[in-house]
Amino acid sequence: QVQLVESGGGLVQAGDSLRLSCAASGRTFRGYTMGWFRQAPGKEREFVAAITWSGSRLYFADSLKGRFTISRDNAKNMVYLQMNSLKPEETAVYYCAAGNGGYFRSREYDYWGQGTQVTVSS
Repeated sequence: QVQLVESGGGLVQAGDSLRLSCAASGRTFRGYTMGWFRQAPGKEREFVAAITWSGSRLYFADSLKGRFTISRDNAKNMVYLQMNSLKPEETAVYYCAAGNGGYFRSREYDYWGQGTQVTVSS
């Protein structure tokens, strides 16, 4: 079992930046792909970004257009999502997830955090 706890969410203005953190504990963190997803009210959960265990491969949703960066520190069991130039439509609960089955779909991840709210005002 892997426990994931997100932090760093909050209320920001359009164009601002925010850095989300995800702390992993419990079963070994080793080998897991880590992903970030988000879910806005009334919408399905959607893929944001993913990073492989080694950090050598990164994946992003097409809509992000280079504004977001994902990174990890395996020694600290931490994953980060740096979000720049935030838009009001990106208001959502952001979730951290761990898995080994793939990158882009929710069902490919085995463990999930409780989520952190990000609100972007216009």
